[in-house]
Amino acid sequence: MPEPFRIGLLGRGTVGGAFADLVAERADHVANVTGLRPEISGVLRRSEGDFDEIVANSDLIVELIGGLEPAREYVLRAMAAGRHVVTANKQLLAEHGEELWAAAREHGVQLRFEAAVGGVVPVVRVLQESLAAAHVERLHGIVNGTTNFILSRMAQTGASYEEALAEAQQLGYAEADPTDDVSGKDAAAKMAILARLAFDTPVSLAEIPYEGIEHLTADDMEYARELGLGLKLIGTAERVNGGLSVRVHPAFLYGAHPLASINGPFNAVTIESPAITEITLSGPGAGGPQTASAVLGDVVSAMIPPASGVGGTDSQRLELISDVTGAFYLHVDVADEPGVLAQLAQILGLQGISVKSFVQKGLGADARLVMVLHPVLESRLFAAVDLIAGLDFVRARPRAIRVIDEEF
Repeated sequence: MPEPFRIGLLGRGTVGGAFADLVAERADHVANVTGLRPEISGVLRRSEGDFDEIVANSDLIVELIGGLEPAREYVLRAMAAGRHVVTANKQLLAEHGEELWAAAREHGVQLRFEAAVGGVVPVVRVLQESLAAAHVERLHGIVNGTTNFILSRMAQTGASYEEALAEAQQLGYAEADPTDDVSGKDAAAKMAILARLAFDTPVSLAEIPYEGIEHLTADDMEYARELGLGLKLIGTAERVNGGLSVRVHPAFLYGAHPLASINGPFNAVTIESPAITEITLSGPGAGGPQTASAVLGDVVSAMIPPASGVGGTDSQRLELISDVTGAFYLHVDVADEPGVLAQLAQILGLQGISVKSFVQKGLGADARLVMVLHPVLESRLFAAVDLIAGLDFVRARPRAIRVIDEEF
């Protein structure tokens, strides 16, 4: 019989239960691959288990408690005891990643976290291993399956945001309280992790500007179709003028962009580098079986030395850049009066903004102007929006949504 490989499991909720079932189901296969047979040697939850006993009787700890504490304490204590750790806890890594990576290096153990970003999409392993020597220029990611499902349904059926969210909750793609997902916070935590891996620069969640999808409307989807665009919640990490910009916001994509066709509760990440041009990884996002599969993949990787899974030892922080250049979609509700277009054009011109495409709907007091703007510095665009919002004939604050105009 193969020698057992003992796994201490912290947390047995939806993902923890799916992971325990998967370990039992795939134990024979893993034993054939690694020469070691994985088994759950102890479980810690509110009504069961003692942490110290579980660590003492394990070779590796899987942390699926979630949140910051006591997860942080348990992970640090496990690594100090010489145990490898696998976690799916994106919040923990986004807030305390540098402390955890330093502890892993100090104690000579592995810290693996593929399941924390993108479900079964192996973007963490690709950045750490396959592309470790590549000079990554930019990442674009759809890293939240809940928002991607909601936006996909709005585009496909004409549903409102509220209707699409209710459907997502009914199908189990959205939590009863979806705030972290729809506000962009969940995606921002994941982008903090990916930015650290791709650019060797510590980035905390507090340093990432993020915007959600709550303000988007069916009208935005309708006009997007007329302009040949699709709408996604996009996380971006890219080099800008020798620094690093990391941000999350809704963005329109042209059809040829690799992320434009990613629909439903799927995740995808596009990685750009001069050495590889562009690659896109995609697959199912969060969910019990999907996350459990990624966790088990990390466990198997930890069973096969010598990969460290810890990241670089000498992080050189790039300066974080907040004001970047990009194209925009601009929606303005106006009263259709003489001189409206002239005044809008004057304001845009004063900020150095030019129009790529334009659509007008409605007449009289219910006119709507929708345009796609050529790339401009974000500060200039938002200055123009403030000025336009103050015009007498503008009926509501203009909506500005970013447009990613690269095609591959």
